Amino acid sequence: MPSDAEIAPAEPARQGRERRAAGRVLHRSSLRVLLRDPMGALGLILVVTFVGMAVFAPWLAPYDPLKLDVMNKFQPPSWAHPAGTDQLGRDLLSRIIYGARTALSIALTSVGLAGIGGLILGMIAGYGPRWLDGILVLIFDSVSSLPMIMLALAVITIIGPGTDTLILVVVTVSIPAYARLIRAQTLGMAQSDFIVAERAMGASGARILIRHLLPNVVGPLVILLSMDVPIVIMLEAGLSYLNLGVRPPTPSWGNILYDGYTSLRSAPHMVLIAGLPLVLSTLGFTFLGEGLRDALDPKLVKGGA
Repeated sequence: MPSDAEIAPAEPARQGRERRAAGRVLHRSSLRVLLRDPMGALGLILVVTFVGMAVFAPWLAPYDPLKLDVMNKFQPPSWAHPAGTDQLGRDLLSRIIYGARTALSIALTSVGLAGIGGLILGMIAGYGPRWLDGILVLIFDSVSSLPMIMLALAVITIIGPGTDTLILVVVTVSIPAYARLIRAQTLGMAQSDFIVAERAMGASGARILIRHLLPNVVGPLVILLSMDVPIVIMLEAGLSYLNLGVRPPTPSWGNILYDGYTSLRSAPHMVLIAGLPLVLSTLGFTFLGEGLRDALDPKLVKGGA
């Protein structure tokens, strides 16, 4: 018959296995919870629609978005041009579709890179030595004190506007926020019984981080990333509207908005057509983020399973 000393270490290990198994059930149930939420499902549909527009832009766009046709400038919506044309005769629908590729490539790339950087640094800060944690937290706090728009304007002044500049600014400002979230999650999980048991059984730090901590801390990060995508989309559109973001003639929703504003009397439809995808994409990612927040809540998942 096993002694109490033999049973005690096995209990946390069993809890760890149950927690990982529950995590797998949670991920399967989360999608059902998301789809049952009307706003979350709507957000998912909108996001998939805009991602599809961005990926399949060359096949969906009826015209070359850069092709000039000044003889047909400021055309209203018609069968030939469903969204009309701009001040240079370029097809607006084609530019809107390619603008989705521009907006999402900047937003997803910058938020994705920042998320990876924040995940790595946050887990190092939360599980590493205290002196390293103190240094990283000091850096996080220093960078977080910089307003994103002010940093963007400063960097643009130094190295000029462009896609790379926007991505650099977003990554620099966003990493500390993500890292602090992951650090807090890691600190809490590191004291769990099954993590302590893994250490006692000789598991390496890398194994604990990758196999046990990573699956449990990535959920809140995904929610925060989805919430930040529309912020980056709006930042890109705003800077492009001011001619400080994506450089013309590259299609950008911000550039199209600016062209529509300057041609408001001649073609008022341009502002509406350019603003609609900007609003819908922002709402889509916001609804999806809120739906993911609810779907990844273990209490709601358990109740909806």
